[in-house]
Formats: sequence, structure tokens, C-alpha cells
Amino acid sequence: MANVLVLANQTVTSKELIEGLQSFSQKHPGTNFVLVIPATPIEDLLDAPYGATDRVAIAEAAAEAGTQALLSAGVEVVNTVVGDSAPLVAIGDELRRGQYNYDGIIVSTFPTTISHWLRQDLPAQAERRYGLPVTHIIAEREVVPIGADVMD
Repeated sequence: MANVLVLANQTVTSKELIEGLQSFSQKHPGTNFVLVIPATPIEDLLDAPYGATDRVAIAEAAAEAGTQALLSAGVEVVNTVVGDSAPLVAIGDELRRGQYNYDGIIVSTFPTTISHWLRQDLPAQAERRYGLPVTHIIAEREVVPIGADVMD
């Protein structure tokens, strides 16, 4: 049985990620996915809810929405973690926890033109740093922000 870490934030409920994980599951039956959502600083979110000030609450809302969307689509999400605001650190923290022996990482981002993570070359950095194969899924930008109801 494979265990795969999935790093996503604003793309966590995207059609592209859901379909990508469904396809991965069909090719690798029995795969367990652990969803890691970095608590991204609000100023780095493309569609931050107006007036929101709590980045952890926004990440928690994304984690909940993503988990529900993926489970509803038949994707086996066994755990969800809100991680550090730096995506590489969030990945490393989860890998070091040691609860799962990971076989790979899936990184979900927006397209290159708007993705902060791709400007940092995150998929390649994660693969180099952690020595696991990284699959990159590109999701189109959503119009409605996750966590729109999270306000201080």
C-alpha cells in the first residue's frame, strides 16, 4: 500500500487535483493520501477573503473543504495536516513526523504565471531535498476563495 503526501492550498478543491488523485488511485490501488495545507500568509493568497486576518483559520478551512471534496470523489484521504507557512518546511515537518512511510509527493499549484510556489521552483526543490518522486498538478484559478466565511 502506497502513502503519498499531497501539498496544496488554494487549489485543494480544484477539479484538476481531484481528477489527478482519482487517476493516481486507479493506477495505484490502495494508495493512502495525506493532505498537507501550509498556513500561507494572507498577503500571498491570490483570493484571500476580504478582511480575513487569520492564516491558520483559512488553512484549516481549506483542509476541511479539500478533505470533504476528495473523500466525496472516492480518494482515500487518511489524514489532513495544517503545516508551516513555508511549503518546503511543511513537507519536511510531515515527513519527519514519521507516522507514514511516504512513497511520493504530489504538489498542486496554480499555473506558472500566478503561482508563488512555482516561482520558488517548489516541485523540483522538494524532490531534491527529500529524495522522493514529486508529481506536479496544475490547477486553474478558482473564482470563489476557500475560507470566505473565515473572518476575525
